[in-house]
Amino acid sequence: MGVLGTLVVLLGLVLVPFPGPGWFIVFVGLGILATEFAWAERLLDFGRAKFRAWLRWVGRQRLAIRVLISVATLAFVAGVVLLTLWLSGTGLPFIGD
Repeated sequence: MGVLGTLVVLLGLVLVPFPGPGWFIVFVGLGILATEFAWAERLLDFGRAKFRAWLRWVGRQRLAIRVLISVATLAFVAGVVLLTLWLSGTGLPFIGD
């Protein structure tokens, strides 16, 4: 299970900058590793605590701040998608050749 967990964590880390479930996959990999290693369980608990703290902090913010966080996240994801399209040679869908 250690090798499988490590592979899942590494896959998740590769996927983190891309739109999709990168961090979720990292946590799944840590969950797999936590079945065998105490350090992975502590790291998983730490990650869960930080994630819950982030959610509580965001929930306490005014609507304008939550909207700003959402817009910034959307802009980041859109930028990653456009950069991926550009680097893959597919081209940008709204810019002519």
